[in-house]
Amino acid sequence: MVIASDWLYYSGSLNPAERETLRMKITDGTQVIQEGVLEKRSDSLLQLWKKKYCVLTRDSVGLYPDCQKRSRRKELALQQIRTVDCVERTGKYIYFTVVTTDNKEMDFRCLGESCWHSAITMALIEFKNRKAIQSFKSRQESESPSPDQQEKVLGRSP
Repeated sequence: MVIASDWLYYSGSLNPAERETLRMKITDGTQVIQEGVLEKRSDSLLQLWKKKYCVLTRDSVGLYPDCQKRSRRKELALQQIRTVDCVERTGKYIYFTVVTTDNKEMDFRCLGESCWHSAITMALIEFKNRKAIQSFKSRQESESPSPDQQEKVLGRSP
């Protein structure tokens, strides 16, 4: 696991190819969970499969038209994803659908061994758990009495 602060430490002792690989593992200070090629079915009439270079982080799936990350990127925030449904497994591909919170469906396929559907599902579960814990903690903090209120309550106790 490499995080942004490790970049400076590791980059000095690596050859250029290793340095580039490490650089690609870090996106805007966010740890990359998985990256590689996914195919997305287009919304056009012909519904062709288009290869997208994808980068999965703790908060989003970045979709690039090619491996050159400088090109325009579409980002699908995990907050916008309701479910990831595995639709079909064939000999070569796994087909799955990402359903967004506004009920939009996006169809993807990946090579069976790449396990993109599982990686996105696990990232989504982790994201929702993080948000639930944050919500719980903030609710607890807002409901907990101040020290003055605690003293008053304790003073009234028999």
